Amino acid sequence: MKIKKIKTGTTEFAILYRIADALIITLALCISAQVYLGEITNLYLVVAFYASILFILIGEAMEIYRSWRTSPFIEQLKICLTSWTAVALILLATAYFSKTGDQFSRIVTGSWFLATPMLLCIWRVLVLFAKKKCIDLGYNRQPAIIVGLTQSGIKLADEIEKFRHLGIDLIGFYDDRDPDRLGLHSANVPFLGKVEQGLQLARQGKVNHVYIAMPLKADHRIVEYLKQFSDTTANTYVIPDFFIFNLIQSRLDSVGDIPTLSIYDTPFYGISVVTKRLQDIILSLAILTLISPLMIAVSLGVKLSSPGPIIFKQKRYGLDGRSINVWKFRSMRTQENGSDVKQATKGDARITPFGAFIRRTSLDELPQFINVLQGSMSIVGPRPHAVVHNEEYRAIVECYMLRHKVKPGITGLAQVSGYRGETDTIDKMQKRIECDLEYIESWSTWLDMKIIFMTIFKVLNDKAAY
Repeated sequence: MKIKKIKTGTTEFAILYRIADALIITLALCISAQVYLGEITNLYLVVAFYASILFILIGEAMEIYRSWRTSPFIEQLKICLTSWTAVALILLATAYFSKTGDQFSRIVTGSWFLATPMLLCIWRVLVLFAKKKCIDLGYNRQPAIIVGLTQSGIKLADEIEKFRHLGIDLIGFYDDRDPDRLGLHSANVPFLGKVEQGLQLARQGKVNHVYIAMPLKADHRIVEYLKQFSDTTANTYVIPDFFIFNLIQSRLDSVGDIPTLSIYDTPFYGISVVTKRLQDIILSLAILTLISPLMIAVSLGVKLSSPGPIIFKQKRYGLDGRSINVWKFRSMRTQENGSDVKQATKGDARITPFGAFIRRTSLDELPQFINVLQGSMSIVGPRPHAVVHNEEYRAIVECYMLRHKVKPGITGLAQVSGYRGETDTIDKMQKRIECDLEYIESWSTWLDMKIIFMTIFKVLNDKAAY
């Protein structure tokens, strides 16, 4: 049998969604034109048609029309807003390069650009409430069973029970192994017997969904169960027992026709790479322009406080563990880059009085905005550690090197969470790495903005820095 690419499930109302989206986009423009111009010209109708096609195609590519029954609703709204933003940018670019922008009212276009995404999201919220109401009334509820009394199976059961609005009625667990021997029990869902009993229910059409949650080592049994349930009409899913891993940005992909699941990956791929880089360029340029007088003042302070260079470079690990040079204002009388690099400590004799001030206020980090502009760093990301410290801690702290799946940053989640300054214990370093990995797993533009604002109001006065 030829291996096929894994597809994401589509919603049963996918065609309706497409039609509704096209109508909303068209009506929003028509209403804007009628209100502000008093008429709807053919040109606006053509633009509405063009925008509708674009939105549906982009939405299709971003999988907005898939089934969202078991997925976070907020993700659907994010994709909706992203898709419409892409449409708006394409339309603006088309008008600019075709020199037809003067044929459109700015008020009509602007109000349309703003109103449409709100209407598209409101329509989806209304559909969500309608679906939830139907499910609460007992419509479209679907019975399900879990094959395998495992850790992943119990976690799945807990999630299904927690989100009752999904409309999934969990009947129980089925497993050929003795549950007492396994030592696992679910507080909410009963163990009902052998897999054969669950199979009979599915054959009788009494089960809509079958979730096979077996451990990775039981691949032969998984294959056997799949063969057995292929003799039913139940939707059958395999729940991989991946809770033994610390998943970092896990996502489904494929190599040719072979499906793959990444365990450790970067959050930056596709449009997110462009978004992050544009964010870094725009912010670093703006900040460097604003702080240039301050940087000159700090430079003079460093020069007058002790002999030596104003700025020094330190070797650090960058993206994917590649070596980069990180720039800082010199705050010490001497600074080493060899194998005897010593982390700064409270009362460190190497730190000059002026150096203590710029370290406490983070002014010594200002030249790193040049690193950001160059592309070797980001404004937000895990703070870079000395190379020798990387080699020391990677052997002690689990998943330490995964922090290098993104560019190092001037500030990060660890720094605004209180893990800034000296890491004189393994526990402190562990907490810092946990924050770094949480940032990588949860990255979004909004999280970056939140960390930047928290840095301004918290880190600059943090007594942990010296």
